[in-house]
Amino acid sequence: QVLLVESGGGLVQAGGSLRLSCAASRSIFSDNHMGWYRQAPGNQRELVAFITIGGAINYADSAKGRFTISRDNAKNTVYLQMNSLKPEDTAVYYCKAWRLRDYWGQGTQVTVSS
Repeated sequence: QVLLVESGGGLVQAGGSLRLSCAASRSIFSDNHMGWYRQAPGNQRELVAFITIGGAINYADSAKGRFTISRDNAKNTVYLQMNSLKPEDTAVYYCKAWRLRDYWGQGTQVTVSS
């Protein structure tokens, strides 16, 4: 049973933009906080941004001013708008839902060329 499905990754030049989407099942979306993580080769998975059920938002320092997280309750979807992308943003981006337990998506590759 696939509960979180990411999309929107791809190859973009430095300075470009991408919007990632994470579609969740209704039960998962309505009862969990939602976030985006990323993992570059050789690195640990790291938080990019999260948005709580109540709408509170937090960003990693690397994402502040460039990325925007949002959630569409009608579509059970969380988005990550990424602007001014840099080569160091290259990673697999994962959607996560959590409250009582963790749920992870399969990841979507983002590659930023210099």
